Formats: sequence, C-alpha cells, structure tokens
Amino acid sequence: MTAEATITTERIDDFPLLLGVAIQLGLPDIFDRYLSRHGNHQGLSWGWIASIWLAHLLIKNNHRKQPVQSWVKQARLTIEKLSGQKVNELDFTDDRLTLLLRRLSEPQTWQAIEKELGQNIIRVYDLETKQVRLDATPVSGYHEGGEESLFQYGYSKDDPTLRQVKVMVAALDPLGLPLVSQVVAGGVADDNLYRPAVDRVLQIINALGLLFVGDSKMSALATRAHIHGLGQHYLCPLAQTGETTKKMEIWVEAANSGVQQLQSVSIENEKGKSVLLAEGYVFERVIQAEIAPENPTADEKRTVEWIERVFVARSESYRKSLLNGLEGRLQRATEKLLALTPPPARGKRQIQSEDELAKAATAILKTHNVSEFLTYAFECQEKRETKYVGPGRGNPNRPTRESVSIRYQITAVAREEELIAAHQKTLGWRAYVSDVAAERLTFEQALLTYREEWIIEHGFHRLKGAPLSLDPLFVKNDDQVIGLTNLLSLAVRMLTLIEFVVRRKLKRNKEKLVGLIENNPKKGIDNPTTERLLKAFDEITLTVVHLPNQVIQHLTPLTTLQTRILELLGLSAATYTRLAEN
Repeated sequence: MTAEATITTERIDDFPLLLGVAIQLGLPDIFDRYLSRHGNHQGLSWGWIASIWLAHLLIKNNHRKQPVQSWVKQARLTIEKLSGQKVNELDFTDDRLTLLLRRLSEPQTWQAIEKELGQNIIRVYDLETKQVRLDATPVSGYHEGGEESLFQYGYSKDDPTLRQVKVMVAALDPLGLPLVSQVVAGGVADDNLYRPAVDRVLQIINALGLLFVGDSKMSALATRAHIHGLGQHYLCPLAQTGETTKKMEIWVEAANSGVQQLQSVSIENEKGKSVLLAEGYVFERVIQAEIAPENPTADEKRTVEWIERVFVARSESYRKSLLNGLEGRLQRATEKLLALTPPPARGKRQIQSEDELAKAATAILKTHNVSEFLTYAFECQEKRETKYVGPGRGNPNRPTRESVSIRYQITAVAREEELIAAHQKTLGWRAYVSDVAAERLTFEQALLTYREEWIIEHGFHRLKGAPLSLDPLFVKNDDQVIGLTNLLSLAVRMLTLIEFVVRRKLKRNKEKLVGLIENNPKKGIDNPTTERLLKAFDEITLTVVHLPNQVIQHLTPLTTLQTRILELLGLSAATYTRLAEN
C-alpha cells in the first residue's frame, strides 16, 4: 500500500523582500536592544515579532492584530527559513502583539529606537542630510474620547466631526523619509510640536546648518528663534494673522505699485513648455527674540538677533484659483439676491419691509464674502384695491374700504468693478521667511523648496490610506494607538527607502525597468513606486510535498524583472531561492 503525499502551499509574494529590507535596516537587533524580554518570555524576541508583523502589515494592508496569528501559521516554514528562528504561531497572539504596542508607546524606548534606526539608515544608504521637512496630520476615529484621552476634537481637513489624534513627523528631504514621529492628543496646537521635533532630529543628525522647512504653523517667532539659536536654519510661510496681516498689505502694495522690482519663477510642465510659477521680491529685516536658556534651572533668557529674509511671492496657480473663487461667489450672491424678491405668485413669499430686505440681503453678501463688491437697488411697490364691506353683491349705496399691499422688489445688482479690480491685485500673495543667506538660498530656490511640501504629504497618504490604512484606527486604548502609529511609521520608512534606493540606482545606471505597467508591459520606467515594485512579486508560492521518506519543496521561479528588483535593493535571488532548498 502506497502512503499518500501531503501537500502544503504557502503564499509568500513580497514577504521575503520586505523581511530582507527589515534585516538590512537592522530592525530585529535594534528592537531587541531596547525591548528587553521579561523573565517568562518564551519564543521569538520582540525584534523578530515586530519585523515579521511589519512585513505582514505591508502585505495585507491591514493593521488589525487578529489575522496575524493565522497568517503566521500558514507561512511558518517561510518565516523560519528567512529568519533562522524557530517560529510558533503563539508568538503572534493578540495579547503578545498588544504587549508589543504597549512597549512601543513608551516615549523613552521609542525615541531610542528612532535615534539608532535613523542613524543606521543614513549611514547604510549614504543619505544626504541637508534639509528636513516638518508637518503634522490628524488621524480620525470613531472613539468616545474623554478628558484624559488622546482622542479630542480639533481642526481637521479630513473629518472635523470626528475625534482625532495628531501625528507630528520630521522627514528627511528629498526622499521624504520619516526621522521622528510623535503622537499627541487631537486638540493640541501644532505650534508646540515643532521645537521638540527639531531637537529630536538633531539627536539623529549631529550637524550645523540644517534647513528645517515647515508650514505657517512653524512661523511662530519662538520656533524660528529656537531653530536659529541652535545654529540651524528655517524656511516657512508667515501665518496671516496679527501684525503680519497689516504688513502684507504694505508688501503687496509695494509690488503692485512698482516700488519693488519683481522676479519671476517658471517651471516646465508635462508638455515641456515653460509656465509661470510665481513672481515676487525679497528683502531683509532684523529680527530680535528671547530664547530660553539651555539649562532648565537658569532663570535668565537671552536675546538673539539675526538677519531674516522675507520672500513676498504671488503664486500664479493660487492666484487663478482665488480669482475663480471670487468670481463664483459674486455670481452666486447675485443670483441669490435677485431670487430674494420673486414676482407675486401662488406660494411665493414676498418681503414686506425694508428692514427684512436689508437683513436678508446682508446675510447673502456676508455668506459669500462679497459685501464690499456688490450693491443692489430696490423699490417699494404698492397695490391698492377697493373692496365692498361684508358679503353679498355690491351696489352704489354699499360701503367700501381700500386695502393696500406692500412688497419690496430688488431691481438691479451692481458690481463695484474698481473695488473688485483692486482686490484682485492682492490675491495669491504669501510671505515666506528664512534666515539662510542669499548665496545659499535664492528667491527661486526658496519657492521651489517650499513647493516640494507634497513630499511629506506622500508619506501621510501612505500612513492613513493605502497601503497602511491607519485611518480608521482599529485599536482603542491610548497606549495601543501610540504604539501602532509608531510601528506603522516604520513601515512608511521601509516603503520610502525601497522606492528611493531603486530610483537612485536606476538613474545612476541610466536604466529603466520593463514590465511594471500592466496595461503597457513593454514600457520602461525609472521612477517606479514601492507599491508597483511590490506588486511585481504577486503570485509567488512555496509548495511543500511531504512523502514518507522525503520532503520536496518547490518555489515559483523568479522572473528576470523580480531578480533585477532584488539586485537594485541590494538583495540576492537567494532571498527567495533558498526557500526551495531541501
């Protein structure tokens, strides 16, 4: 009687590649250095649990803890061969993963991990460290919140009706690699997050003259003074509040009146045509500010003074957007004003007092923010009717009475063209400030540098949307929220590095990868996204046939494209092929 063969199949896809990158980064060792084992801890170390879970997160696009255990069970042989560790599915129970997140939520532990990892990445991948971009993003969730909870209401472009937490990130340009991340309550003001982020970056990059780029919330004088006082530099737009609003009127008038000579900045569009990006001018001013002493116990603050350059610029696309918005508001307000007083008809309510008309018209103008640009004319219309008193037919001797009905009619809506034209000249202007000298940062370079703010936004999109899907959060306790966000920020680092390393080598080799575009497989590209690269490894399986006296393992053969991607990442084909070794 012949014994039956037992066949098992493990779907591995891009898991070996992702785990290989995690090992390149030194993640298992770094985690183990700062996440010590409890005396009763059995099985895999925290470093291997975290690294394997990271790869699972990127494969499945799912940060829930529950599916991890069953996935590890079906991929156990692959994980053991790649990691060299004995794996038990109980290493990935919900309780074990919860404990990992709790450990990653500890500020001292997480900052130590980030510091060593950041230094390791910069050294291993020989990254340029000249410019760091800072920004915060909200992450919403259907959480109850509470006075002590991280989940609070706050400003959000996503969904302001939901409670949120806030994630502050400092990312290394030009690749957008997160260096530090911090999770805070959703109601915390962004202004207070920049200085701690700068200080933590400088623990990773020990250098002077870094350029920190941020949005208008970084422009607080205390933040600028702090960065300058550390021997670093800043570039950010001024917030349109307080004194800046009044100064902007003067600066814009200087541009429109010809007092200041304007410089233009152009870029090349997709069709290779030069188009105007912005125009403006730059001037210098002296800034003074008090900064706190480095020693927290000292009482005296010191005053610092420096030369700041102000870049007054009008973005062409922003100007056109505001012009279109203004014209739309004018048209909508005009239509609503005319519709206020419809002709008398059944069901058409009429305005019967001047006060009522003025109140309704003012509300429309205010809603559309066009009060000074539109005026309206109206008239009072009276209708007199003579009616018999009482029921019955009329006759010459029957008493009568006269009734008067009054309605107000808007007869015309006029545009104040001179005021509109004057206002249009003020649209699209912003002021950016920096303490970088002119020889290092020209007017054009300043605008182009800030324009690259999408770099850090790309990381936010990956974190909150596909493939990591942090928003919405499927953990509730604050420590798990912080721990999971920190873990997923490591996944963003991996995605960013894979993309950067492949693109850098392709450009250096003047090479293009063919076969990545499904609907055009013959087209070669030298700027693939990580998502596209990982998709090229779909449908790779490891089949294991168990015979009475033999075990046969078969791996889906790697294609030329897959082998080349591994080479570009500094990984060999053996990352996969060794899985089939008996």
